[in-house]
Amino acid sequence: MPNLTFGAKMIADLRPASKGFFDVHLMTVEPESLVDSFVSAGADAITFHIEACVHAHRLVERIHAAGRKAGISLVPSTPVWAIEELLPYVDIVLVMTVNPGFGGQKLIQHAMRKVAELHELRERDHGGYEIAVDGGINTDTAAEVVALGADVLVMGSAFFQSQDPVALVRWVSTLPRRGSSQTA
Repeated sequence: MPNLTFGAKMIADLRPASKGFFDVHLMTVEPESLVDSFVSAGADAITFHIEACVHAHRLVERIHAAGRKAGISLVPSTPVWAIEELLPYVDIVLVMTVNPGFGGQKLIQHAMRKVAELHELRERDHGGYEIAVDGGINTDTAAEVVALGADVLVMGSAFFQSQDPVALVRWVSTLPRRGSSQTA
């Protein structure tokens, strides 16, 4: 059975009720066919998978032309060098630390080196992107991911299964960032 997802209508329905940042992750083939509907719905950022898009630079430019932040994502088996030429142009790099599709998976440890590599590239002035990590993020993995250089953590199962999600978010926000005395 295919995994259920949320479409542009959900963004459009929620947008009037929230001033929050709506970050859309298009985990689909032909993401370019969905961008306009999510822009119209009120998305603030649109992230797509490099593995699903032939003309990634063109799509990044299109997202920016619509006044939105553009993000690019890597599945665990795709190396950072596959997007290195795009780093100066994107606002977000999303590292998938599980194989996409279903919640509750265990973090794939070898994918973590991409977080550190992206942090090093950013430090060497290869762009001003945020590093986001999605997959297997919980109380056992969050500190390590932030220590490697992640700016944004995507938590699904850990958040929704937490007995105190507010305390979980507060705890994550206190984790020290790599190379800084500030907190995430």
